[in-house]
Amino acid sequence: MDQQLRERRALEHDLRFAVDRGELYLDYQPQQHRDGRIIGYEALVRWRHPDRGIVPPGEFIPVAERSGSIAQIDDWVLVEACREAASWDRPFRIAVNVSAAQFRRENLDAQVRMALRETGLEPSRLELEITEGVLIEDVSRAKKAMQSLKSLGILIALDDFRTGYSSLSYVEAFPLDRIKIDRSFVASLGQSERSLAIVRAIIGLAHGLGVPVLAEGIETRVQMSLLIEEGCDEMQGYLIGRPQRDAAVGSRFKPRVPSLIHSAS
Repeated sequence: MDQQLRERRALEHDLRFAVDRGELYLDYQPQQHRDGRIIGYEALVRWRHPDRGIVPPGEFIPVAERSGSIAQIDDWVLVEACREAASWDRPFRIAVNVSAAQFRRENLDAQVRMALRETGLEPSRLELEITEGVLIEDVSRAKKAMQSLKSLGILIALDDFRTGYSSLSYVEAFPLDRIKIDRSFVASLGQSERSLAIVRAIIGLAHGLGVPVLAEGIETRVQMSLLIEEGCDEMQGYLIGRPQRDAAVGSRFKPRVPSLIHSAS
């Protein structure tokens, strides 16, 4: 336990300087329309430690949240993602995750406005992904924050959507542009009728409200085929493409399973 504590403190210390030392970088995972077109990328933060090598996000993000260094990381990710997306030769959408700490700030809309102004990215190309857990903390405040963000002209996606009562109320209450189906449901497609029923219900609910659906975590052709058959609008996962450093290749990216897409649609 003492060794683990020392390791965590060392990681916390190094994280405070990761941004200034240029140790962070972004990978981009493609998002594909059901017809095979690449329509956007999700920005995923990575940390290349000088001694430890690549530190997994699942390891350093919780440490950053506990230590408070997540604020600096959030700011860097937002600006860097906008900057790189603005340099692409095609106007792909760029999705950026919003941490709980970042969403709780009173000036998130000002940060987004500054990032757009500094990088020159069109607001309509930026999508912020916000998880349900963040919204449930203070619904009235969350509504105001999302309305302020929407006034900037950006897109908002509900990330890791599940099927509790609160989830259904969020879909109606908040100005959402997209719903992302949680990968836990996608992983069981083709093996569990219950997962298929849940996915079908989410897609039906979203479409009934005029909101498109993106399923993440797609790894097999069976999963993709079932999602297309159920009317899922967009997809993301290793079958579509793994996160990659050079998102500029997006202009040359080809869907990995075009024949399946067209035959199933």
